[in-house]
Formats: sequence, structure tokens, C-alpha cells
Amino acid sequence: AHDAPPHRLLTGSSSSSFRFQPRSVDAFGSTVIAEGVDDKAKAYWVHAWTVGGDGVITQLREYFNTDLTVTRLAAAAASKCVWQSRRPDRARNSLPGLVLAL
Repeated sequence: AHDAPPHRLLTGSSSSSFRFQPRSVDAFGSTVIAEGVDDKAKAYWVHAWTVGGDGVITQLREYFNTDLTVTRLAAAAASKCVWQSRRPDRARNSLPGLVLAL
């Protein structure tokens, strides 16, 4: 069980010391994935952005304390995993998992 504080806002939380500091940023197609860990707040986070042709973010998904797998769906071929969470504590700390289908 995690005792991470609740997060009400994308850019903040009930704790003023929470920091969004990415450990990695990956892009493929129109999707950008950023992930990070705030060890002090015991929170792992992932942001999934969809970026339009003009470079404007058109959609944002935010996940806290969730292992994320991003999968590209294809009609004629098998689905393909394009990204997975890379938490440093994954081997000793389990979190709920979620699949984001593109």
C-alpha cells in the first residue's frame, strides 16, 4: 500500500513541496511520455501528451502511482508495446497496472 498524498492539480498537490522533475522523456509519433519519481512524497508519475501537427499539446493524461504500458493498436497486425514504465523500485514495490492504447 502507498501512502502518497492525494494530488488534485497537474502542477501541484496538497503538499507544496511536491516536485514534477522528469527522469525520462520519450517521443514516438504524436505521443510524448514523461515520467518521474518524487522520493520525498513517495509518488511515481507519468504524463502522456498528444501533440498536434502545429506543436500544440492537444491532450494530456496524468497517472500517479500506476505502472503504465503504452500499446499501439493495429487492425491488420498484432498490437505492439511501444513504451513501459521504468520505475527504479519496480522489483520490490508493485503498483496497479494500466494499458494506454493508441
